Amino acid sequence: MTYAYKLMDSPVGQLKLVANGEHLAAILWENDKPNRVRLGDLSEENGRPVLVETERQLKEYFAGTRQAFDLALDFQGTEFQKKVWHALLTIPFGQTRSYAEIARQIGNVNAVRAVGAANGRNPISIVAPCHRVIGASGELTGFAGGLANKMLLLSLEAGQTSLEAAASTQTHAQTPTQARPVATKTDAKPARHAPSHGTQASLFGN
Repeated sequence: MTYAYKLMDSPVGQLKLVANGEHLAAILWENDKPNRVRLGDLSEENGRPVLVETERQLKEYFAGTRQAFDLALDFQGTEFQKKVWHALLTIPFGQTRSYAEIARQIGNVNAVRAVGAANGRNPISIVAPCHRVIGASGELTGFAGGLANKMLLLSLEAGQTSLEAAASTQTHAQTPTQARPVATKTDAKPARHAPSHGTQASLFGN
């Protein structure tokens, strides 16, 4: 199977958008580990409609004008991984969940570590928002795109920074970890809240 890909410059580094037919199969980070997401042969196709549409929606997201994505997705993984990845899609913009909460959501409360491992192998970054999953005490845990980018995405969703503005000042020589500081307290942590409450608290508190 040959996958089509398109490269996209973004405030969080160069992203590789990957399609399987007319479905989005992956969004890979600039410095992604080669084996984190297993795909077949890749062929560059900048005009593939689903990739063009993905880039358009991502630009709107980074500009702060889009909170949800409307794309046909193709998750390739185990049944357990797919349950976790689909659970990520249910986390609302501006909210976070813990690994334990995701484990409860998929009906396996003892699978917290396995949830963490599946989260780390999420192939469709940003669109399937694995950046919204944090540690039980609110700490920002490991992230394939780097913790600086995780902070940037969470800050964007909390309305505390503009990645569009960051993009205009960021040079191509910068790596994702060299992104400019966000307008938030450096010692603040995302607020914890249970999904059943249905509230949308600030990710960094006020």
